Amino acid sequence: MVNQPTSIRHSLVTAAALVVLLAGLKAATPVLIPFLLSMFIAIIASPIVSFLTRLRIPRVLSVLLVLLFIVCLIVLLAGVVGSSVNDFRASIPIYREQLLVQVAGLGEFAAKFDIDLSMNIVTDYFDPGIVLGLFANTLTGLSGAAANIFIILLVTIFMLLEADTMPQRMHDAIHNPGVRMSQVNKFLKSVNSYIAVKTMISLLTAVPITIVLSLLDLDYAILWGILAFLLNYIPNVGSLIAAVPPVLLALLQLGASQSLAVAGLYVSVNLVMGNIVEPRIMGKGLGLSSLVVVLSLIFWGWLFGSVGMLLSVPLTMIIKIGLESSNSGHWFSRILSHPDDLKPKESEQIDEA
Repeated sequence: MVNQPTSIRHSLVTAAALVVLLAGLKAATPVLIPFLLSMFIAIIASPIVSFLTRLRIPRVLSVLLVLLFIVCLIVLLAGVVGSSVNDFRASIPIYREQLLVQVAGLGEFAAKFDIDLSMNIVTDYFDPGIVLGLFANTLTGLSGAAANIFIILLVTIFMLLEADTMPQRMHDAIHNPGVRMSQVNKFLKSVNSYIAVKTMISLLTAVPITIVLSLLDLDYAILWGILAFLLNYIPNVGSLIAAVPPVLLALLQLGASQSLAVAGLYVSVNLVMGNIVEPRIMGKGLGLSSLVVVLSLIFWGWLFGSVGMLLSVPLTMIIKIGLESSNSGHWFSRILSHPDDLKPKESEQIDEA
């Protein structure tokens, strides 16, 4: 009984500290987002830099070559996305007129079955402006951080230059003899592998989508391909969000049958990639349960916006490895773990008994 007030007091202090920490992170979002993007770019570029250094190219030169390629790619993508979004915004009135024509035909069809379909209600809830808003909100974090491109690239350069010493630094920072160097290396390789596989899967998803949409003569096919590539990094719902604008645009521009074809394209590509290709390459992934992946997506998206959604899995893995090294937080790391990761430990306990 004596320890109960102390335990309650400790829980309240911990909860208050957590709230203050989250409030601080939320307030510091403009500063943290460029850092997170730098980490994201560094993780993707690190294997390429390592490959170049194995070819006996100096590490500094390898980093500069990779960064030069990334800058050229960003400039190219920014030009395509920027011009396409501006054109799309200018075309909204045209799409709205096409929507009214579609709704008028739908209203006549519904009238045959004595269904009163109000045009005002449909246009209020099915406005192309909503699609543009969804698309713009998804890219707000990335485009806002792009204004800090110099800071992002500068931080990325230093991250890549010191990437080979990062495992030892993490091991020293943890200060836990139970966490061996091999565990730190395994964690870093897992995150690196996850990002690399996601990048490849995103590319394999975006290319056929761009080609088929171009063959269908859908407006801004390249833009929708880029959107599919970027949002595929977001677990579970990213591909769904990426499909909404082109499907609705196909309905307005090409008609219902072509819109269904576009929807079928996205479903088939994502089924093949998500259920066949990705599991075979990635296996269990990073050892996080599916529920934790979804919840982390919501949490990091709330905290850091679209950038947090992109990095939700790596950020959660960082929390997980930190909890695993803590005696007081180890229980929570078990909650975050994939069910398959718990089976060996359970069998060990049975054997010991």
